[in-house]
Amino acid sequence: MVLMLVLFVLALVLVVSGWKMTGQLAGLGIMLVGVALLLAVLALYNAAYD
Repeated sequence: MVLMLVLFVLALVLVVSGWKMTGQLAGLGIMLVGVALLLAVLALYNAAYD
């Protein structure tokens, strides 16, 4: 549970920091990593209910 919370907060930080880099390719990459991390947290959360 703590791991999911830490990863979720890290993913949100990555998405927001990438969003602030508008117009830069690195910002897009950071946002994509953040979204991928959010999807990984969602998969971890759902794995408990399978």
